[in-house]
Amino acid sequence: MITKYPHPPRLRRCQLSVPGSSEKMMNKAASMDVDYVFLDLEDAVAPDKKKEARGKIVEALNTLDFGRTTRCVRINDPASHFCYGDLIEVVSGAGRNLDMIIVPKVLDADDVLFVDKLLSQIEKDLGLERKIGIECLIEEVEAMMNVERIAASTPRLEGLIFGMGDYSASQGVPITSIGGESGYPGDIWHYQRTRMTIACRAHGIDAVDGPFGDFSNPEAYRREATRAATLGMVGKWAIHPSQVAVAQEVFSPTQAQVDEAREMYAAFEKALSEGLGAVQFKGQMIDIASVRHIRNIVQRADAIGM
Repeated sequence: MITKYPHPPRLRRCQLSVPGSSEKMMNKAASMDVDYVFLDLEDAVAPDKKKEARGKIVEALNTLDFGRTTRCVRINDPASHFCYGDLIEVVSGAGRNLDMIIVPKVLDADDVLFVDKLLSQIEKDLGLERKIGIECLIEEVEAMMNVERIAASTPRLEGLIFGMGDYSASQGVPITSIGGESGYPGDIWHYQRTRMTIACRAHGIDAVDGPFGDFSNPEAYRREATRAATLGMVGKWAIHPSQVAVAQEVFSPTQAQVDEAREMYAAFEKALSEGLGAVQFKGQMIDIASVRHIRNIVQRADAIGM
């Protein structure tokens, strides 16, 4: 496992997408109780509006109070002629009020390292002491083939996101709604979600599920979020404010689960103090393997404030 830059633990139960060209939507996002907001310079902004949107994002980051919410910008992909300008203008203008950069359409570790090095140069030039984190979108078949190298690419990397919209086109999967249900008997993205999540876990970073386009269907969104959570992902994108509460519920333990986990952990600690390696708790055996699961619940509850 690579050594990570020290950074505050971040909740990613929901990552809300907001067009960087819309002052109204950015203002609304700043007032929402959501773990993470990314101001978008890529797909949500028309090509002739991208440069103008950079200034709007800088203004939003510098003037709006996002509270506890992680502040992020999705730049254009490293192969585009907008990428370097996005980084230079946004980080130079608002680097002290920016936590993360999302890099879309990475194909291999070299794409991540390009962004990492440019960020390092800008941070050094500006005298920024706090490192800006990176997340990458896995949304091309080449990226999925190279996902282990991408996950290990730089200590600055904090997470990978499965972008099933572009990925479906890259693989030739015939779906008509981004992240939607396809009629496939089961989870059509089970392999891709699993492979990416394993790479993330192996390198100590977070795995996040991408968008679900039909925001008028909250139950289908919940099913997709639940599938992602079951595989070990920590959160999901929201393309509409109505999806935020669903995601943050699905990727949170219930209070009953938290209470029981704390009781189980206390019982195991007591057993250890008595020289025992396992203990019975409400009809089930708790040993060190069980405690790994319990600890995950407790740590997540602590981060959420439960």
